[in-house]
Amino acid sequence: MSTPFPFTAVVGQDDLRLALLLNAVSPAVGGVLVRGEKGTAKSTAVRALSALMPEVDVVAGCRFSCAPAAPDPACPDGPHEVGAGVQRPARMVELPVGASEDRLVGALDIERALAEGVKAFEPGLLADAHRGILYVDEVNLLHDHLVDLLLDAAAMGASYVEREGVSVRHAARFLLVGTMNPEEGELRPQLLDRFGLTVEVAASREPDQRVEVVRRRLAYDDDPDGFAGRWADEETSVRARIVAARKLLPSVVLGDGPLRQIAATCAAFEVDGMRADIVMARTATTLAAWAGRTEVLAEDVRQAALLALPHRRRRNPFDAPGLDEDKLDETLEEFGGGDGSNGSGGSDDSGDSGDEDPDPDGPDGGGGQPPQEGPDGGNDDGSGESSGEVPAQGEPSESGQAPSPGAGEQAPVRAAEPFRTKVLSVPGLGEGAAGRRSRARTEHGRTTGARRPQGALTKLHLAATVQAAAPHQRARGRSGPGLVVRRDDLRQATREGREGNLVLFVVDASGSMAARQRMSAVKGAVLSLLLDAYQRRDKVGLVTFRGSTGEVALPPTSSVDAAAVRLESLPTGGRTPLAAGLLRAHDVLRVERLRDPARRALMVVVTDGRATGGPEPVNLAGRAARLFAADGVASVVVDCESGPVRLGLAGQLAGELGGTAVTLDELRADSIAGLVRDVQGNSRRAA
Repeated sequence: MSTPFPFTAVVGQDDLRLALLLNAVSPAVGGVLVRGEKGTAKSTAVRALSALMPEVDVVAGCRFSCAPAAPDPACPDGPHEVGAGVQRPARMVELPVGASEDRLVGALDIERALAEGVKAFEPGLLADAHRGILYVDEVNLLHDHLVDLLLDAAAMGASYVEREGVSVRHAARFLLVGTMNPEEGELRPQLLDRFGLTVEVAASREPDQRVEVVRRRLAYDDDPDGFAGRWADEETSVRARIVAARKLLPSVVLGDGPLRQIAATCAAFEVDGMRADIVMARTATTLAAWAGRTEVLAEDVRQAALLALPHRRRRNPFDAPGLDEDKLDETLEEFGGGDGSNGSGGSDDSGDSGDEDPDPDGPDGGGGQPPQEGPDGGNDDGSGESSGEVPAQGEPSESGQAPSPGAGEQAPVRAAEPFRTKVLSVPGLGEGAAGRRSRARTEHGRTTGARRPQGALTKLHLAATVQAAAPHQRARGRSGPGLVVRRDDLRQATREGREGNLVLFVVDASGSMAARQRMSAVKGAVLSLLLDAYQRRDKVGLVTFRGSTGEVALPPTSSVDAAAVRLESLPTGGRTPLAAGLLRAHDVLRVERLRDPARRALMVVVTDGRATGGPEPVNLAGRAARLFAADGVASVVVDCESGPVRLGLAGQLAGELGGTAVTLDELRADSIAGLVRDVQGNSRRAA
């Protein structure tokens, strides 16, 4: 096993290190979600933490790491007698993004369970992580059903595996750490809330810190053991501090004053539910123990709020996590007096009382680590998705002359208020990634039939299995009540659920769409569809066309937030190169089919149907549209034509695409003008 990068050698990232250490002291805090750009030492810090975790006492031979002093009475390897055990290092278990449900929670041998009545259970990653660390890199890309299982186990401290009436339960208490790059998509708000703490990390922009990052990384790569040896004393010191804080934690007193500040802060920031209050209380007491105190101070409450509340302030999917620190300070000061009982003998709770921290490192000192930046921090390229590429003002016209600013182009307008849209889905039965849009064969959903298993059996179809085994009982010499089941009798349940699709928006940003009120309504409609895509776990892409070309404003991504940002900055003006926009969209879908062939596409064209510029623009647009019909791409045209006189061009375009046209009014879920259920069109994967 390679030597991990020392935790205390990580440069900077004070909030990240503090949050990890607090959870190492008290896993009841609820885990850490680490958000940040690539190359910011997220994974390095998490993997390094495992070396600081104290060793654990376990029952010898127990696959579920039962504590010898208090073994789990329901342990599948039990019962165990109370007594001496053996020590082993705390484990850090990594959950791959593509892991199966059986790999996470474990698997039952269904054949032995049916034929012999034996609970033959193979533990999964949750059992391996018990009393250790469970690390999920790119947690935002994990399938929803795995995230639900993971967070349920973290909340209950146990994992349950049930298959056809056969059930196994085992303890599963672990420090949950997830990392994610927001550019690749967000977690759902209800899942964000299940993580106790969150931290935002970014690479330092200070040259000196970046130099130190590179210097330490190169030194570690040249001689990992020698580099780790130079940090051994600091590692030992932090490990001892974790042990001391764990022992001190039960003695920490959370007075009425700090508790009132916690409640007032959560109320002031309008956090839903009571989980935030509980997490803040646990975090504040752990901060006090980490600082070597038995009393919770206002500074602990403030630090707890900064770690526990930002991700709970996400009011809708396009809100960025964050916390107004001025408002936080005002709230703490307002409720700092109270009854004078703040756990520190009635001192000022504003955090500026002048009381010195008994620990010179302070509650956020990171355990003696020097103020530094993460070892991978130098990998940042300095660019963020949110900056976006806005088409240049003054795009050349067909004559080659660039129009003056404002001559053929209008500045971006804000989107109208979003609304709930009707369901647009791809026809047929797919086999793509789990989601909530179109029908698909999935591991989860309603049972529709049975088949012979291909590989390991995961979902038993009991009736079909019994039906297959029943005719052979006499030939197999059955003499008792048990059913004689062979491998060939087993049947896998086939299930139908929902998949996520690639929703590619092709938006007309030409001069015919440039009326401000009209474009605001169009952006509001696209934003509404983006919200729908977010909720249905789709990938999204954005192609725009104006002037003389079509442009990929956003390549297909799981980050619906990025699409919303690009949409907001979209200017309008110029001619309507409809054919160019469709051809660019066709190229995007062709490339995406190679990357992810199982994910079906739904193209949403937002236009009034006009085509101008170049020779025979209408004919060219029709020929481009027929390419999608030939490929079986499901499509819908959102008709933006307005006014008393309508040309019906969008409807003609929908006919060429082999799709459906729907007006802005009909797009609304509460509209009575029409009902859009499935996109009518050919599909290569239609059932």
